[in-house]
Amino acid sequence: MLLDFNNNLDNYKLMRQAIIPRPIAWIVTQDEVINIAPFSYFMALTSTPPTMIVSIGQKSDGSAKDTLANIRKTKKCTICMPKEEQLNKMHFSSKELNHSISEADVFDIKTESKVKGFPPAIKGAPIAFFCELVQELDIKGSPHKPVIIEIKHMFIDDTCITNKEKMHFEYSPIARIGGDYSFLNEKIPAPKIP
Repeated sequence: MLLDFNNNLDNYKLMRQAIIPRPIAWIVTQDEVINIAPFSYFMALTSTPPTMIVSIGQKSDGSAKDTLANIRKTKKCTICMPKEEQLNKMHFSSKELNHSISEADVFDIKTESKVKGFPPAIKGAPIAFFCELVQELDIKGSPHKPVIIEIKHMFIDDTCITNKEKMHFEYSPIARIGGDYSFLNEKIPAPKIP
């Protein structure tokens, strides 16, 4: 079967099943209240400078999601990589709430300040990136806004560190596979190139 994306297909349904796994960026931003939301259109972009990209959609009324509005205003966000025990709260935090209501309060998501001047991190998250806005992209005809952010600081939970000297660490990240989630904890050694 060959599909033509010019023929009004369900692009999201097709892409989410084929482009896997997609890591979850559990993004914390702050304005009057703490906003927390997960995004699976997210990935590393460059290591020099250390950047990531996340695509942020709109609210149901067509306005900017709180995450994007807050990043535009403060130029900062904290991206947490959730662990298995946080899956339910992470998923629930995708619910659209009024800008003045915090997901931290509604879903009892604990946060803690780790880097001055940045939004707090999710308490218990094994990895957190403290980032600044680099650039917002505009894709003609798209309601989504890809946002490039630069990592300024990174937190790694001590329990994940396997070799401090070599800066090796391990954790079991959550990813989207199709419309479901998966825990990525099985590794296969890379073959040697002849």
